[in-house]
This record gives sequence, structure tokens and C-alpha cells, in this order.
Amino acid sequence: MPVYEYKAVTTNGENIEGSYTAKTKNEVVMMLKQNQNYPISIKEAESKDIRDMQIFSSVKTKDLSVFCRQFYAMLNAGVTIIQCLDILRQQVENKKLKKIVAEVYEEVQKGLTFSEALKKHSTVFPQLMTYMVAAGETSGSLDIIMDRLATHYEKENKINNKIKSAMIYPIILTFVSVAVVIFLLTFVMPTFLGMFEGSGVPLPLPTKILLAISAGLRTFWYIILIGAIVLFYGIKRYITTEDGGLRFDRLKFSLPIVKQLNQKIVTARFSRTLSTLLASGIPLLQSLENVANAVGNKYAAEGIMKAREDVRKGVDIATPIKRTGLFPPMLDNMIRIGEESGTLDDILDKTANFYDEEVDFAIGKMTTLLEPIMIVVMAVIIGFIVIAMVLPMFDMLQTVQ
Repeated sequence: MPVYEYKAVTTNGENIEGSYTAKTKNEVVMMLKQNQNYPISIKEAESKDIRDMQIFSSVKTKDLSVFCRQFYAMLNAGVTIIQCLDILRQQVENKKLKKIVAEVYEEVQKGLTFSEALKKHSTVFPQLMTYMVAAGETSGSLDIIMDRLATHYEKENKINNKIKSAMIYPIILTFVSVAVVIFLLTFVMPTFLGMFEGSGVPLPLPTKILLAISAGLRTFWYIILIGAIVLFYGIKRYITTEDGGLRFDRLKFSLPIVKQLNQKIVTARFSRTLSTLLASGIPLLQSLENVANAVGNKYAAEGIMKAREDVRKGVDIATPIKRTGLFPPMLDNMIRIGEESGTLDDILDKTANFYDEEVDFAIGKMTTLLEPIMIVVMAVIIGFIVIAMVLPMFDMLQTVQ
């Protein structure tokens, strides 16, 4: 549908302007009159320049946390939902989110509830957020819900940033290591090739292997490059499939170095999300379904959904959670205490805070373990190259003597 830009006058004589998505100009006029505004001019907006396209823009957890925090602050100050959306659509920095908020604003003006408008944009607003907003609208505590959502996404963003920061050093070290090896094989090795061939000395096996790899890199570099790109793209596409994603996420719970970190991240997300949903009045079965979608691991989500089925049959939540084998023993014990005391949401919140700190420790431990492992691997590779280059030189010296 086309977007129309309008200018209008309010009943107080104030000039306003904005944009509205509609089939015809008459729909824009009706919308303005329903809001007791008098149109001055309405024209179809010009098409956006390619630089303003949202293809490469994405809405991150940080953007959602800021959106919820600002929404809460305005609701708490007595601003209506439509006014909140009107203000936010003008000041949101993320271009994609700004466009979506503008559409939500228009849909709410047309009569949809806030949660219904959010649900129409499920690619941007998670199901967790939609359910909690709906619960807030029903209970009349939307401001409290938005505050909880803001805190939830702020903590999620904090964990995501920690994980990204921890991966920067290994990625840089890997990139530098690969670059150094390629440089040695393609630029340094050829300088020794003529000397080795002209010496008439039989080359040892390590040198032959290295020369073959060097020749292959220099001759078929474009095939190797294309193959690497295709392999990377193929693996990435496979991971996005249901079966591939499940296998990859299961692998995360099997690898010695990342298993402990992944387990703590999933536990922190499970505890925090379930606590937030239960505190907002969402039923347990519906909360577990949302938690499964929010933990960010398909293998863990599968285990949580199996636990949900047991809970649906009347089993207490602690038992099936323990049976999954996904979480540390502390979690099911804390859940059992929370169920018995009737403070499950509060207990889970404290558990989430504990595992947030545990994630910090696990990230530091993983980084500490990865550094020497990568250095040793790099030393072995460089050592092999050096030995392969030096061995023929010793043979040549012995021949000369």
C-alpha cells in the first residue's frame, strides 16, 4: 500500500504532520477526522532512495530494550499508548524498527490493540514480548510489563555482548594464523623451490608434502577460494534448517570447551525468561512454550517442550526439567523450592542473576583455555613448515662437505 504524507490542524490550532499507510487518500482523511484533526494537505510519499532501504538493517536485542525502556518511562508518566508510539516512531534510531513502529502506530489508530499490532510484526517483536504485552493490557499493568521487558532485554543484550567479546580474540588469532601460513606457502616457499630442485639432493617427505601444498595453493587458489566459500555457505545454510540447527545445537552440548559455557547461557536465559513470564501472569504451559523459543538453542528447546508435555500431564516442573539433562543440578532444586514456597518467579530471577555471573566466569575460563590451544596448534603448523624447509638444507650441506 502507498504511504501518504499529511499536514493537519488539531482542535487546539496546532499544526501537525506525519505519514500514514493507506489504500486511498480518503482513508487518511477519515483517520485524521476520527482523531479530531483537520487535514490541510495529503500527498503520496516519494519512493525512498536505495540508501534508505532496510535490507541490511536488523533489530537487535539492544534496540528492543531501549524501545521497552522508553515506552515504560512514558506510560509511567501518564502518556497514552498512541502518544507513546507517535513519539517513538519519530525518535527511534534503528531505521527498520522506526519503520515498524510507524506501522504499529497506524494499526493501533485503526483499532487494533497494541499486542495485536505487535503480533503482525513477529519477525521484529518476539512472541515473548507479544504475550507479555497482551497480559499487561488485560491486567491493566502494561507499564510494569514494559519495565520487565526492558530489564529482560537489557540482560540478554549484556550476555550477547559478553559472548561476542569473548570470541573476538580467537577469531583474530585464527585469521592471523591462516594469513601467516598462506603467506609462507605462497611467497616464501617458492624462493627455496629453485634451490632445492637444482641441488640434486633427494627431498625428505615433509618437504615434498609442503612443496605440493604450496604448488596447489599457487596454481589452484581460485578453486580453493571458491570451494571454501561454497563450503562455508553450505554449512551456514544447513545450520538454518530444522535438522541442521538441531544437530549443531546438540554439538554445543557435547564439545568439552564450550559445553559448560553453553549450559550456563541456556540456564540463565531459561530462568530469566520463565521468571519474567510467570511474574507477568502468563500461565506455566504457555510460559514454557515461550521459553523454548527464547533460549536460543534448538536442542535445549526440544528438551523444554518434552518437559512441558510432562507438566501438562500433571507432573511438577522440577522433575521433567531434571530429566532433560540439559541444566545444572542447582536449577531443578531451586525450581522445587520455588514451587513449594509459591515464589517460583522470584526464585528463578535470583537463579538467573547467579548464572549471569557464572557465564562471566565460564567465558573467562573458555578464553583462557582457547589461547594456549590455538598457540600450540599454530606452533605445530609453523614448526612443520620450518622443519620441512630446513631438512633439505642440512642434506645439501652434507653433500657439499
